[in-house]
Amino acid sequence: MKPILVVGGGPAGLAATHALANVGQPSVLVEKRDRLGGAPIFSGYAKLVPSGRWANEAIGGMVSRIETDSLISIKTNTTVVSFDGDPNNFTAKLSDGTSIDCASAILTTGFSHFDSVNKPEWGFGMFPDVVTTTQVEQMISSGKGVRCLSDGRKPKRVAILLCVGSRDRQIGREWCSKICCTVSANLAMEIREELPDCHVYIYYMDIRTFGHYESDYYWRSQEEFKVKYIKARIAEVTSDGKQLIVKGEDTLVKRPITIPFDMVVHAIGMDPNVDNMTISAIFGVELHKHGYIARKDTYGLMGATSRPGVFVAGSAIGPETIDDSIAQANAAAMSALSLGRSIPREAAE
Repeated sequence: MKPILVVGGGPAGLAATHALANVGQPSVLVEKRDRLGGAPIFSGYAKLVPSGRWANEAIGGMVSRIETDSLISIKTNTTVVSFDGDPNNFTAKLSDGTSIDCASAILTTGFSHFDSVNKPEWGFGMFPDVVTTTQVEQMISSGKGVRCLSDGRKPKRVAILLCVGSRDRQIGREWCSKICCTVSANLAMEIREELPDCHVYIYYMDIRTFGHYESDYYWRSQEEFKVKYIKARIAEVTSDGKQLIVKGEDTLVKRPITIPFDMVVHAIGMDPNVDNMTISAIFGVELHKHGYIARKDTYGLMGATSRPGVFVAGSAIGPETIDDSIAQANAAAMSALSLGRSIPREAAE
């Protein structure tokens, strides 16, 4: 039985290979980095939304269960350099010099974090205490706690600025990154839990904590953790030499506001994977106009791309939650499996 090629070892790739193994289908998982886990591991995420589980525990568990599965071949520090053929008769050449005959492929190649240096007026790169949500996640997950990078003190006032690298046509980011509002509300609660004397403000254009997240994060953060929300248009982040100064307009009352803070956090958005042009060329798949891998509608084969036999799942198609990425990966795995004939797991082993 030919294996199915899965490209990308983040949550979606881990879920896809596990789903395939559960029905007796061999797979080859190719990951360009030296270990598996994707953004939650490499970016040092803390507690995941919405499970509340630590990323190391939750994603680490997903890694462990596939590393011991005999139906899954794992190749790290490896990329796909060519992919030719037709469904059930593809050949993938890898950067380690090997070739794999495979039935189909699933692209779970993820996303890139927006680089805040592209938003210089909001202080990142100029002031050490202007940081990103991923940096705060790393502070929490490391066990060292939330601290100002300039001098190590505990901040008494923190601002979280939403939509940094999202919904911003001026810098070519027209899309909503879907999860930033909820992640920021969760992060604000974590800061308040660790530092109960710290005042946390969230500056927003609109709040998009969709579905159950509205009550679980948006309202809970206000009512239980006393996080303050300011609907505002930010002009700039500067410093008076002692504190950071956030200047802007309160768009509800139509007046300028200037508030000092010890720490300013950029809620950075999700960008397309920086390798997507290369991935598109190698696998012969089309890209969405914003640079993500284009997916066909879901009324036929879930996760289908413009090339028959090549599927896509997770944040490779656009901003996604981890839970939705995992669900899409399971569905894409079944779509890929439908191209061939599966056999019972016992026979495959």
